[in-house]
Amino acid sequence: MKRVIAVLLSLLMTASLLTACGGEAELQDGYYTAQMSEFSHGWKEYVTILIKGGQILSVEYNAENASGFIKSWDNAYMQNMLHINGTYPNEYTRYYAGQLLEGQGKGEIDVITGASSSHGTFQMLAQAVLEQARKGDSSIAIVEAPSH
Repeated sequence: MKRVIAVLLSLLMTASLLTACGGEAELQDGYYTAQMSEFSHGWKEYVTILIKGGQILSVEYNAENASGFIKSWDNAYMQNMLHINGTYPNEYTRYYAGQLLEGQGKGEIDVITGASSSHGTFQMLAQAVLEQARKGDSSIAIVEAPSH
């Protein structure tokens, strides 16, 4: 019985410490990456962040094809997407990454019209990469796309 009470007291103390700290672990210094598990329309999206002093210093959001070519560098893709959707990868990837950096992982990420599916993917990747940073786990987090 004493052991049960000691364990319960220990759990209560841990819970109160987490509540006092806002319930979230601090981000550990280092580089962290999350990427999608599959290619979508020929591209695999990823987010990489740099944490220093518990703060997000940089965010990269992009996608690469099977040969490693970066989506934001594909001018033909950019022209086509801009004409059809009114935005393009180099615009929305910087926008979403900038919002994550500005909000330090705590704010909402606004959607850019024409890049809403990338917004959903970015949200999943951002959540996964922030979890890696809280754990201090520098291995690449693989994110499964939701099944439709």
